[in-house]
Amino acid sequence: MNNKISLILQREYLTRVRKKSFIIMTLLGPLLFAAMMLIPAWIGSMEDEEEKKIAVFDHTGLYIDRIDNTNLMVFDYLDPESEPVLREDFSNSGYFAYLVISDNLLDKPDALRLFSDKQITMEVRQHINGRLRDYLRGEKLRSFEMEGLDEVIAAINQVGVNITTIKLGEDGSERETSSEMAMVVSMIFAFVMYMFVFIYGTQVMRGVMEEKTSRIVEVIVSSVKPFQLMLGKIIGIALVALTQVALWVGLTLLIVSGMKMVFQSDKAETSIQGTELVSEASVEHAASAGGFDFSKVLNMAKSMNPALTLSLFLIYFLGGYLLYASLFAAIGAAIDNETDSQQFMFPITIPIIIALYVAMAAFRNPHSDMVFWFSMFPLTSPIVMMARAPFDVPFWQLGLSIGLLVAGFLLSTWFAGRIYRTGILMYGKKVNYKELWKWFRYSGK
Repeated sequence: MNNKISLILQREYLTRVRKKSFIIMTLLGPLLFAAMMLIPAWIGSMEDEEEKKIAVFDHTGLYIDRIDNTNLMVFDYLDPESEPVLREDFSNSGYFAYLVISDNLLDKPDALRLFSDKQITMEVRQHINGRLRDYLRGEKLRSFEMEGLDEVIAAINQVGVNITTIKLGEDGSERETSSEMAMVVSMIFAFVMYMFVFIYGTQVMRGVMEEKTSRIVEVIVSSVKPFQLMLGKIIGIALVALTQVALWVGLTLLIVSGMKMVFQSDKAETSIQGTELVSEASVEHAASAGGFDFSKVLNMAKSMNPALTLSLFLIYFLGGYLLYASLFAAIGAAIDNETDSQQFMFPITIPIIIALYVAMAAFRNPHSDMVFWFSMFPLTSPIVMMARAPFDVPFWQLGLSIGLLVAGFLLSTWFAGRIYRTGILMYGKKVNYKELWKWFRYSGK
């Protein structure tokens, strides 16, 4: 029996890893994952290098020179009477936008309008709002006529905090953590688990269905029991999935490491060339804006016990895949074409979709009752527990969840096997849930 399963397993594995689609996706996958990791951070670290001139028409005369210039934003305070002239020929004026202040903003906060023939960037809007808000706050405080108020305002503006989160170990050891990094890792693991379980589970269904419709299965089952065929197919595709995952992880790490060296060398060169040009304020702003710092990201990742997290990913990936693959195999054996698969796939995909939504809730409260129970239920635990994993789940919960997942896999395999034995040799018959139940009971006799 073991020899026959091994032969089926080898056939499934070698046939799929030699396909062009497998090779192409294996090479493209790491590039896509690296892009998902690097591009958002790279875009966040990019700065707008286009200088923007903004005309200001202050009808109150209260806010002249209250919005200071930056390296890339220049504010020209013009006579309010010239506003219609500028508006009439704005496209040829050389201005990016013009700002109109029509009333005292302390009395009428919405008396502020920004016009442009282009989309206003967030940086421009935030700079104007920030400078005027700071000025109005100061004016409001000065209206109380307190002695030494200017010094008080200056002292208040310098106040700030930067929280460093520390996790205490059982032996009193300390390690720095990051809730943001935990949330990002949680999202990635939940999404990847959802994607792989669904993709490779449907591969099992299509593989079974193709063999059934082509009548190849009739030849195979003459020398192999249907259950052995199903088990060999499921395990073979599981090894294909693990091979692709391992190659993706390895190649992604190589690409990210290479990009790290490129970014760090560019950063060092920029720092050397622009040491005298970059002000202290701009450096602080870049740090607060989340500049692309690989070392910091890697240190935060190391604080989440990557070895345990990756081990859990493999366990839940295998458990979740084997559970769902057995159900998909039963569907593939029951139908003759993919059109009929929709009615049977829907009940199976509902738990996967629900698990993805619960995983999103786990980012905010990973230890809530709802998230806990969904991380125990075998049909949802592979996705939900991986969303919880970066948040230090107690070991007893991990053990219980894995045990229930193994039990769920054994139960689903037993259930699917009984349908598979009968359905794999049924042709041309419209199948419904009542018919599936008959097959299940018949296989038990």
